[in-house]
Amino acid sequence: MRLPVVFGLLVGCALIFAPVNEGCGPGRGHGKRRPPKKLTPLNYKQFSPNVAEKTLGASGRHEGKITRTSERFKELTPNYNPDIIFKDEENTGADRLMTQRCKDKLNSLAISVMNMWPGVKLRVTEGWDEDGNHFEDSLHYEGRAIDITTSDRDRNKYGMLARLAVEAGFDWVYYESKSYIHCSVKSEHSVAAKTGGCFPASALVTVEDGSVKTMDRLQPGDKVLASSESDGNGLLIYSEVIAFLDRDPFAEKQFYAIETDSGAKLSLTAAHLLFVSEGNCSGPVANAELKSVFASDVQPGQCVVSTRGAEQQGYLSRVTRIRIQEDKGVFAPLTRHGTVVVNGIVSSCYAAVDQNWLAHWAFGPLRVLSSWGGTVGHQAVGIHWYSSLLHWVGTHLLDPTHFHPWSMMDNDR
Repeated sequence: MRLPVVFGLLVGCALIFAPVNEGCGPGRGHGKRRPPKKLTPLNYKQFSPNVAEKTLGASGRHEGKITRTSERFKELTPNYNPDIIFKDEENTGADRLMTQRCKDKLNSLAISVMNMWPGVKLRVTEGWDEDGNHFEDSLHYEGRAIDITTSDRDRNKYGMLARLAVEAGFDWVYYESKSYIHCSVKSEHSVAAKTGGCFPASALVTVEDGSVKTMDRLQPGDKVLASSESDGNGLLIYSEVIAFLDRDPFAEKQFYAIETDSGAKLSLTAAHLLFVSEGNCSGPVANAELKSVFASDVQPGQCVVSTRGAEQQGYLSRVTRIRIQEDKGVFAPLTRHGTVVVNGIVSSCYAAVDQNWLAHWAFGPLRVLSSWGGTVGHQAVGIHWYSSLLHWVGTHLLDPTHFHPWSMMDNDR
């Protein structure tokens, strides 16, 4: 059975049974209270999950060293939790510096340790490394990895300590040495990007009456200018917004600002898909061979699909400049046709996975549900439940190379 078929069947089953799972079984008002979960200690040299640390299913690839003078140093935050002992053998406070995600998981683990062994605290022996004491691609250099023990240094506890770290939500835990446990987390850039890509709040779309709306004023049910073909190579029509795959008016993120020779400028997050072609950028889009690429992979000189006034046909324009800039708000509208014209450029509604056709196909059940009049859920803030479901299914079935490297990771929603 082909992979897309399996993918669709799983998505369909999850879609069918999701309401049942929410409404039945143990929980509020149903059945008996669940017994406490039995925790099994990790064995020496065991790691969880059972994949390599820098792969998609664990903490993801390294993104380069962070130094005190680098721009990314602001990504690190100190941890002054009094329930954690920091060895700090360098006497520089470096072991206290970590990403916010690492800090959150560590603080959660500290509580678990005190609950498991009253009077015992969590101890950090190694955190952010600025001295070059690890391998070149170590996540310690990014504040995403820590080495831990218990305050009493009882090695008989370390197997259970590793299990508690897994339960606390660390993305990769390794009983690496008989003298410590190694834990790491996904990049901040990846956690937010889990399922997709977005446009900033100030991005402009054209609605059915010809007026222009900013993205933060757009609502499900509005009809916006889009391409009639999910690959971007179609006539311009008005397509209904059936949901937001992600929506957060307050988030501040980095966007790729793509400028063209037609004067159009489109900002979108790195993992968002955009339609491009190579070569001659003159003439209508009907003559072009378009492909979908991540925004972070778009190159100056490539062609994107632009609009001209009230014409029904898109035209090619050449990318002249690409910059990375900060902006506020993240919005990812899903239209019935899987495309949307933003700031005069035809874009895909999808992100994270490199095959636009597969993404459009996978969201088919949501479009069908909407056309039948069923509720698809409209979240005020956050990632749509169906996007989260697809992301979970996709990461278990697809080759990790099909995902944007940040999409298992939140700068890229």
